[in-house]
Amino acid sequence: MTLALESRVFSLTKPEVIEEVEKTREVPKGWVAVEPTYASICHADLRYFAGLRRPEALAKKLPMALLHEGIGIVKQSGSPDFSIGDRVVVVPNIPGAILHPEIQQKANVPPNYSQGNAFLGSGYDGLAQSVLVHPAECLVIIPDEIPNEIAVLAELSSVSHHAISHVAEKLSKKNTKVALFGDGPVGYFTAAMLRYLYGINAERFMVFGAAEDKLAHFDFARTANVLTYDFQHEAEKFDVIIECTGGRFSESAINQAIVIADSLADIIFMGVTEELVPINTRDILEKGITVHGSSRSSTVNFAAVIEGMKNEEYRAALSKILPKQVTEISSGEDFRQTMVKFVEDPGWNKTVMRFNW
Repeated sequence: MTLALESRVFSLTKPEVIEEVEKTREVPKGWVAVEPTYASICHADLRYFAGLRRPEALAKKLPMALLHEGIGIVKQSGSPDFSIGDRVVVVPNIPGAILHPEIQQKANVPPNYSQGNAFLGSGYDGLAQSVLVHPAECLVIIPDEIPNEIAVLAELSSVSHHAISHVAEKLSKKNTKVALFGDGPVGYFTAAMLRYLYGINAERFMVFGAAEDKLAHFDFARTANVLTYDFQHEAEKFDVIIECTGGRFSESAINQAIVIADSLADIIFMGVTEELVPINTRDILEKGITVHGSSRSSTVNFAAVIEGMKNEEYRAALSKILPKQVTEISSGEDFRQTMVKFVEDPGWNKTVMRFNW
């Protein structure tokens, strides 16, 4: 018999409107019922909540529960791999092979690029609910030594891990020089991973940003301000460059990256923009640059991140981006007010919530 549980859902019905609704969640074989405990807000949540997506996208996605960065406790399990009480990190990307087995997937394509997949908080109810029923393949157990406040950072860290995986072999070479554009959270997560999980020291690692107060957090790398750095005349070139800016800054960051790229360099695009971005294709061709687009992540990336979080130095670096205080959420109105504050001032530190269901 299939178990059914009631879930209290904080549903975004239209921009800035959160309604509390009850939904019945069934727990089929191979799936697990998780009670979300901690979650963090992503800029994608901001775009939905504030109505910054295109109207046709909002009409297609809403109503839905937001949030895809989070952890929880197993309440019921339809899988032998998980038991009641297990603390787990939630992988928000549900592969198409699970949801739509009738679709023939292309061989060797990572699950985050599969056909027919779903993503929490993007047209599919996310973590802003008391019971999330999720595939066992999309959960990773959290070791005891990793605190909740660090584990909740696994999703964004996993996106960095997936991006870096494109050039992991190149990074293993001791003479590889790395540059990163972006002094926000995505840039920080990616930079911390490069330093503490891939061993890229400051001598061969440069972070570019526009805000001196944000750049000061990157004390494990050399830093440079894009407003004063002489991209055209500085002699230093880089073998791997990662763009973590997005939005209106993507154009300048991408083209500056092309300028400082060495021959046969790899450039990874991580920043998201709603607009088309013109780039200098002439130098891409002349230098033989390889460009990688990277989006989201899958369970293998989460597992690697959780294993990496056992590294005390890495945990210490991640803790810098935590807020001074975790926000308590007991109602839909609490959640709405927290989202409003985030829209008004996203800040550099992550917003972390603890749910009291």
